[in-house]
Amino acid sequence: MLKLIAEILLFLAVIGQMKGQSTDWPVFRGQSDLSGKYKTELPDDPQLLWSTSTGGRTKSSPVISEGCIYFGNDKGYLFAVGTDGKIKWKYEAGSPIETPPIIFGGKVIFGSDDGILRAVDKKTGRFTWSYKTENKIVGSANVWSSGNKSGIVVGSYDYFLHCVNAESGNPLWKLETENFVNGTPAILNGKIVFGGCDGMVRVADPVTGKQLYTIEIGVYIAASPALSDESAFFGDYDGNIYCVNLKSRKVTWKVPAGEGEGDGAILAIPALGSNVIVIGSEDKYLYCYNAKDGKLIWKFRSNGGITGSAVISSSRVLSAGSDGIVNIIRLSDGKKEWSFNAGTSVSSSPAVTKDHFYILTEDGRLLAFSE
Repeated sequence: MLKLIAEILLFLAVIGQMKGQSTDWPVFRGQSDLSGKYKTELPDDPQLLWSTSTGGRTKSSPVISEGCIYFGNDKGYLFAVGTDGKIKWKYEAGSPIETPPIIFGGKVIFGSDDGILRAVDKKTGRFTWSYKTENKIVGSANVWSSGNKSGIVVGSYDYFLHCVNAESGNPLWKLETENFVNGTPAILNGKIVFGGCDGMVRVADPVTGKQLYTIEIGVYIAASPALSDESAFFGDYDGNIYCVNLKSRKVTWKVPAGEGEGDGAILAIPALGSNVIVIGSEDKYLYCYNAKDGKLIWKFRSNGGITGSAVISSSRVLSAGSDGIVNIIRLSDGKKEWSFNAGTSVSSSPAVTKDHFYILTEDGRLLAFSE
């Protein structure tokens, strides 16, 4: 009976998380489809509320649950910071945490460079379980649900996509690839979609772990896809951007960043709006494309490469890059509406909730903004 109750509670937690945002940003990119959508609007004139330092460099990205912000750093600590900027607790993993964590079932789940996926209690930071892969983990975990079943999936440099039970960390299945899996698997409509250094987009069944099919791209896919309906959008290491139709299993369109002007790798994940996608490049530009045909709508020049992924609202885009400038850009024409100099490089993705957003700088400072 207790097991049944636990399964029901877990199922309800999955449903709440998969429906999207309320006041939380519990997974990397806000939702399991990795679309980077913020359902309301970004602030008109944000102000810096506070800045909290962790004393270590970081490439992690923040996530948010019930008024607490979670992220890791290169010294191997996972932090929980309240909305007042005070550190509530920190957990020592003993290995650099490059990955954004995920909040699920009352746990913070995260991977690290030692190849271990760990879960700790989100209220106290107490260790719950661990699962070991055979190489480092640099991409965030994600969560799927099907009926009353669920699982946590994560890629590893051991050439496998792994799936574990969220409550116990026990293995459910693993899917072998032909090279490193360094991005985050995207999940939508009963499909897991992910790329890797083998130049393949792979589509898998979340319950069984069976590979349904592959789409050969032929170039390193260093980042993750973002999903919308039957389309997957992503960039490659040569600076090309793709739309792949998951139903026909064919590339709908492919364009070089900036219509041939781009010369940088695409390490960011596209942010998906209504019929548009926005993505940054190492060539120092943020690009906006028509989602249907890949035609360039606008491009925004920064002073540094953009490896972090943008967040998109109904009329604005929030982005930051290695120049340390946080920008809010008008979605319709790419004009800058607001900016803030963080003073150092930003390679992570923002987390957004209500009228607040949070930026994590590479020198380990968490910045909070609001009206």
